[in-house]
Amino acid sequence: MAKKITIVGAGLAGSLLSVYLAQKGFAVDIYERRGDMRKYDIGGGRSINLALSTRGIYALKEVGLYDEIKKIAIPMYGRMIHSLDGKTQLQPYGKDMSEYINSVSRAELNKKLMDLAEQYPSVKFYFNMRCLGMDFDRGEIYFHNEETLQNTAIRSEIMIATDGATSPVRMEMLKLPRFNFSQVYENYGYKELAIPPDTGGKHKMEINALHIWPRGSYMLIALPNMDGSYTCTLFLAYDKSLGQENSFERLISEDTVKNFFNKNFPDAAALMPGLPKDFFQNPTGSLITIKCYPWCIGGKAALLGDSCHAIVPFFGQGMNAAFEDCTYLNECIDKHNDDWEKIFSEYQQLRKANTDAIADLAQENFIEMRDLVADERFQLKKKIESELFKRFPDRFIPKYSMVTFHRFHYKVALERGHIQEKILNGLSDGISRIDEVNWDKGEKLVEANLEPLDIVQDLTGF
Repeated sequence: MAKKITIVGAGLAGSLLSVYLAQKGFAVDIYERRGDMRKYDIGGGRSINLALSTRGIYALKEVGLYDEIKKIAIPMYGRMIHSLDGKTQLQPYGKDMSEYINSVSRAELNKKLMDLAEQYPSVKFYFNMRCLGMDFDRGEIYFHNEETLQNTAIRSEIMIATDGATSPVRMEMLKLPRFNFSQVYENYGYKELAIPPDTGGKHKMEINALHIWPRGSYMLIALPNMDGSYTCTLFLAYDKSLGQENSFERLISEDTVKNFFNKNFPDAAALMPGLPKDFFQNPTGSLITIKCYPWCIGGKAALLGDSCHAIVPFFGQGMNAAFEDCTYLNECIDKHNDDWEKIFSEYQQLRKANTDAIADLAQENFIEMRDLVADERFQLKKKIESELFKRFPDRFIPKYSMVTFHRFHYKVALERGHIQEKILNGLSDGISRIDEVNWDKGEKLVEANLEPLDIVQDLTGF
């Protein structure tokens, strides 16, 4: 039995995976390009706060880490929509207060996972080790030590790459025959900003909500932090090539930034004293979708998380999907013992179609968050959706609920979501109030188009 496994990348997925493997008796060496973020400031401005939900919670519970992680998470029960006139409206995420997502700082979560992983003597982290590539035939991984400037070859029988969207290991796989790869950059970037706590260290807005300022072709969001602040993110076109009046290329001075925010997000701007400095100090991040296949090279190497399925952040599932990769890989190890070729093969078969689906769902949800949440017909459809869920709880399950509060396959959520959208369009067409809905027609549409789903077998156990 392989006793030592090498992980390339000590981010969220790599750190969690090391715990899964350590609990199975493996020795795990984790090589990370950056310095140890628990000791050094590795730079900020690129971290969209994370929305921890059912799939991620399930994985954390499996390895006994959830109780610790819960201490740094803030429940968010819905979207708080901020209109241009300053009015707000809370749109609940779930059927009741038992269904919510959790705001978590990426950096704090990563630090906590590394601390918990190091409680296992068999887990060792090696920092400042930049991966240069891998020879799959020889089972060698090549690293450059950023401190000593020395290059090192590491022999590894089993290697798992959790090294992110720009994965050097995946770059090596690109050189192999019949490796399929696609990447799509959005013509939208993002800028991290901040709303500080008030003078008493308290939150300036509702704490238990994800705040959204939807403005058609762009938007601002804000997620609460434990220290009373909010991490804000502006999503905006890079340039005017999309035909948009507003874009990053137009925001070139403090005055243009202040004018843009005062015009489009006046209530948020009033809470952001450091706005111009944050805007120009923090980099503009890019939004990318990556799909590839195969994810594994025999029983020697495999990709996991963003290295094989990076997605845009608009369904809050990037981290959750990566954590779910760990869950499924763990199940495959249990099933196939030490046959790593079978382990990796089944793992990628189980996950490929589903991670493609969540990538598509995330792109669809960007349009919803940016363009639709403030629309009256959209809000009517949400009310109809909620009522259909009450009437047909085993057939009509909201797409958001399937993705966020259950562990149905992402592919199922995508396919059923499209069917359900057609039903909602049919029931909302030509009406303006929910008391005008033809529920007999709704019942016929649901029963004709949606087979029952077994929610019971899908529950996460909490």
